[in-house]
Amino acid sequence: MNSAHLSSSEVEPLVRGRTWEEMTPGFRFKTAKRTVTESDLTTFVNLGGFNEPLFYDASHAAAGGYQGRLVPGALIYCIAEGLIVQSNFLNGTGLAFMHMELWVKRPVYVGDTLLAICTVTESRPSSKPGRGVVTATVSVRNQRDEEVLVFTPVRLIRGADFVEADN
Repeated sequence: MNSAHLSSSEVEPLVRGRTWEEMTPGFRFKTAKRTVTESDLTTFVNLGGFNEPLFYDASHAAAGGYQGRLVPGALIYCIAEGLIVQSNFLNGTGLAFMHMELWVKRPVYVGDTLLAICTVTESRPSSKPGRGVVTATVSVRNQRDEEVLVFTPVRLIRGADFVEADN
């Protein structure tokens, strides 16, 4: 069969995220690892306007008792979310990020290597058919397996019976 004549709807995706029904409480996974670089820090500080001396003045950070190039908690959260997205857990099934709480537990420095452990804590149908609300706890760990940040995302996720809107 000539693939040029196939409709994209006739081809299964290589990777599919989980539906809310498949995201059962207690399900847990860990992401790949990622080392925070100086470029990550400077790009994030400049992009987000984090013009705080803690993040761009090493002597200022050292005077506060920090032992290296300090990384903002907001960047750690963004890296963890990226690692979760790269895991394909939500690939094609995520519909909305609705809420979260976030706790910074300890400093992260340029050169630290991070991973995230995601644990589903609640999964329930939403008020609309074909969708569910999933809550998780994400523990971000450094290379010493120390918890550096925790957040609790609440997401709207497609269900097995999700019907795509007509466009």
